[in-house]
Amino acid sequence: MSPRYLAPVIVLGGCLLIAGAGTGAVAGASGNPLAGARLYVDPDSNAARQVAEWQATRPEDAQQMAKIASTSQADWFTGGHGPAFRQQVAALTRRIVRARALPVYVLYNIPRRDCGFYSGGGATNGVAYRRWINSFATAIGNGKVVVVLEPDALAGLDCLSKRGRNIRYALIHYAVDRLARNPRAVLYLDAGNSDWKRVSVMAQRLLRAGVVRARGFALNVSNYQTTKASIAYGNRLARLLGRTHFIVDTSRNGLGPWSGGEYWCNPPDRALGPRPTTHTSSRFADAYLWIKIPGESDGTCKGGPPAGQWWPEYALGLAQRASW
Repeated sequence: MSPRYLAPVIVLGGCLLIAGAGTGAVAGASGNPLAGARLYVDPDSNAARQVAEWQATRPEDAQQMAKIASTSQADWFTGGHGPAFRQQVAALTRRIVRARALPVYVLYNIPRRDCGFYSGGGATNGVAYRRWINSFATAIGNGKVVVVLEPDALAGLDCLSKRGRNIRYALIHYAVDRLARNPRAVLYLDAGNSDWKRVSVMAQRLLRAGVVRARGFALNVSNYQTTKASIAYGNRLARLLGRTHFIVDTSRNGLGPWSGGEYWCNPPDRALGPRPTTHTSSRFADAYLWIKIPGESDGTCKGGPPAGQWWPEYALGLAQRASW
């Protein structure tokens, strides 16, 4: 990765300041809504706890783990319901906003999530999903927030029947419409990765799911495709969609994809990618962000724990192999 892709990211009292083009101030409505934003760094993340645990006995490893602990990552919501869920979302949003940071959330609760594979689950049906989306939208209020909608849901809908696909499109469209009632919500529909679906196929799916009501789409979430490949794919897709915008997950793509089987699931010898920045190599790319949490397992493959569980030794390897 050329150094010109990397902008300075400054730790500021629990936040990361993403340096944007120009002055670094938050852009206006016609500009990049992420430019100049501060991103929250969770002081109680798994990586931060690991640093504290290792400082006395494994100081070099603790120093490597601090690369993850000091970098902002998105917060994921994968279920929950009722007042408890709304309180959870509202409390986290207040904490991030009080830190003068921009919340970055991932909604991952579509029915038949991950087609029942390692990250299977999701809402029980469409009624439950709509209720869940309404609860989330109520909890975040009208403040500025970034939302990535349903990783893999569009790229991976081939496992569904025709009726199931129609339902999924309708549910994602509903989520976009509901969240877009907040004019300050910055929405990105997940578009898989550069090695999955043809650009023409992905464009059709995004349009059917309501991308015209969103800021754009997200690429490479929880995957390992290079930033260069993601940008090339994103540029083609953005043009097909009328010059929309996108973000790229660079949390684990420092060495690109693995060439072995199930390359997307806990591949060995990978590395952290570029830290969050709005200095990208495309005018369509709003930012590189860490959307997947480095160190959380992709599933019970290659010796990993269940999907979403913290795996410190894998996280350490990602950090040790990072180029920064």
